[in-house]
Amino acid sequence: MGYPGDLISLIYPRLCQVCENSLFRNEQVICMKCRHHLPRIRFEDNTANPAAQVFWGRTPLRFVFTAFYYNKGNAVQQLVHRLKYRGNKETGLFLGGEIGKQIVKTNGYDDIDFIIPVPLHPKKQKQRGFNQSEIIARGIARETNIPLNNKLLCRTSFTATQTRKSKYERWKNVESIFEVRDENAIRGKHILLVDDVITTGATLEACALSLLLTEGVRVSIAAIAYTRS
Repeated sequence: MGYPGDLISLIYPRLCQVCENSLFRNEQVICMKCRHHLPRIRFEDNTANPAAQVFWGRTPLRFVFTAFYYNKGNAVQQLVHRLKYRGNKETGLFLGGEIGKQIVKTNGYDDIDFIIPVPLHPKKQKQRGFNQSEIIARGIARETNIPLNNKLLCRTSFTATQTRKSKYERWKNVESIFEVRDENAIRGKHILLVDDVITTGATLEACALSLLLTEGVRVSIAAIAYTRS
């Protein structure tokens, strides 16, 4: 006897978000073959990893966690684009879960108090319909059981996309545009700040510096991928 799910899958087949082949019942988002070939980063126990070095001399951070390399045309870029530009939230949760699985293997997350996603300006979020960093953060929270708070940090200015900007242009584009809503709530806390991809680190740096203005705050960063600028 067949299952209702089997009939639904015939009408609306579940496809791998990388190769677009049909998924088996035990596969989620991407097939096992594509999952095996994802360009993983093994930075978990290396506090001097290349992603962390992006922020050296600029922002004091506890840890920088990343799961994959992001390069033009690779599978990770495909997955990030499906999240950001096609609104595939399941893909974002999957990617967040992958970095979350790495975080729980380290000693760096033991005292993190909560997760804060990099905020979008309300106008931008209304246009897109969601904040991709928040979707990723929810995937991380699901794996780590660290509480997520998307209300404590806000974006005060509507800025142009960072795509195709130089390192200096990216920094000027986000300089002083983030604001903490409740300093008492973050005082003395260790915060995990979440974004999608680390390139120049300008957006994450601007967020971290806003948080670090409050006494006793410590900041770590998690992003699903790292790419050289």
